Amino acid sequence: MYNQNYCKDQKHVHELTGSTKIFNECGDCHNHRFCTVTGEAIYHNEHDHFHEVKFRTDFSDEHFHEFCGKTSGAIDVGNGKHVHFIKDFTEEEDNHKHKFQAATLIDSPIDFECK
Repeated sequence: MYNQNYCKDQKHVHELTGSTKIFNECGDCHNHRFCTVTGEAIYHNEHDHFHEVKFRTDFSDEHFHEFCGKTSGAIDVGNGKHVHFIKDFTEEEDNHKHKFQAATLIDSPIDFECK
C-alpha cells in the first residue's frame, strides 16, 4: 500500500558518475564508465551522513564490474550545499578489478533562491 508520508520521510540522494582507472596488463587495455544515484542519506551523528552506493559499470572488453560500498561524509561546498567523495575498487571480474575515485554532484542542484 502507498505510504502517504514517504515523500516527507525520504532523505536526499546524489548523482554519481565517473570512469575507472585504465587496466593495462598483458595487452589488455581498457576502462569502464559508471553512472548511478546514491541511496538516501544515512546519518551517523547529528552533524554528518554518508550514502550507500551500488552500481554496475558499462560493458567493455566483453565484461562489466559491480561495486557496493559507501561515500565519505558530507563535504561543504558553500551556500548550504555539499558533495561526497568515494575512492575504492570495483569487484573482480575477468581476473582483474579497477580503481576509481569520484565526487557526487550536489543534492538538489536547482534548489536555490532567485534574487
